[in-house]
Amino acid sequence: MPKLPVISGKKAISALLKLGFIIKRQKGDHVILNKERINFTVPLHKTLKKGTLKAILRQAQIDLEEFLEKL
Repeated sequence: MPKLPVISGKKAISALLKLGFIIKRQKGDHVILNKERINFTVPLHKTLKKGTLKAILRQAQIDLEEFLEKL
């Protein structure tokens, strides 16, 4: 299993948009994405902590391999 990359919030959002998620709204430096009934928030930080990225992927219900393909 590949390791979690250290990426920015913008890069994570870009990959999630390629996976079919849409931006619902933005409040400050947090972007709320959704797809069907899945809603979650991605912070626009320079680097996302590994725990934060892992939580985003879990909430988005996508695999790490699938996410890495879209980076």
